[in-house]
Amino acid sequence: MKSVYRSPAAHRAIRDWCENRLAAWRTPHSTRVVRADAADVHVTNVGSGPVRVVLVPGTNFNAATCLDVAAVLGRRWGTAVIDVPGQPGLSSEFRPRNPHNGWYAGTLSAALDALDARDVVAIGNSMGAAIVLGCRSERIAARLLYSPAGIMRLRLDPAMAARSTAWLLAPTARSTRRMLELFTAPGSAPSKDTVDWMRLVGTHCRSTLAPSPQPVAVLRASAREPLIVASGEYDRFLPPRRLTSATARLLGASALVLSGVGHLAVEERPSDVVPLVAELLSSVAR
Repeated sequence: MKSVYRSPAAHRAIRDWCENRLAAWRTPHSTRVVRADAADVHVTNVGSGPVRVVLVPGTNFNAATCLDVAAVLGRRWGTAVIDVPGQPGLSSEFRPRNPHNGWYAGTLSAALDALDARDVVAIGNSMGAAIVLGCRSERIAARLLYSPAGIMRLRLDPAMAARSTAWLLAPTARSTRRMLELFTAPGSAPSKDTVDWMRLVGTHCRSTLAPSPQPVAVLRASAREPLIVASGEYDRFLPPRRLTSATARLLGASALVLSGVGHLAVEERPSDVVPLVAELLSSVAR
């Protein structure tokens, strides 16, 4: 097992940033840590009533970086946001050499058991979608795959490769912002908080690579359950034509193309997620 952090001081810097963000958040919420197999999983709850929605963020993201979408969801449903173990945040710092080989999915399943969450819509964003696809917990009634990894290989075009390399080598505010500008739609821009966060991640953390597509058997199992796939019109990692084709071929479903947003769709327009969750919950209730 290897730590996501470069040093104990790096761990403290990331922990302090996340704790300060959550402490300053004006939306009523609570936090807890549950034990999931061999990992401690930090969970942020927002909204009232039983948990109906579980949000699994993408690579390098966590509850403290998803406050806007969490608030939007919490206004409608009891919502739990998972800090993925082995990713920067408030959960366990360690991950195995190949966490995508069932470890992430198993940890999510154990966390759902610890929360006693039932009949939930699991929202997987980016890497979180690959985790949600791989998680076969019976507590998940439907899946919303948002800007999803796990269906096809994410595309890394030359511009993205160049800016990502510049960020990895020297994670300054400028290099971080230039990289994240390619995560958003043309004319849009990443928030200052997201730039600050990813600069910290580049400085203090060992970032993981994007996950490979899930095995065909896993995708076919998900295709038999309520499922929506959605991605931004300007998502450079998931060009709409390629994602639409892969989703139809592997999941037998249509991919919804979200106009005017990129890979950071949940940040650019968080309210888009609400009608999709409502549709899934309605299909589960029928």
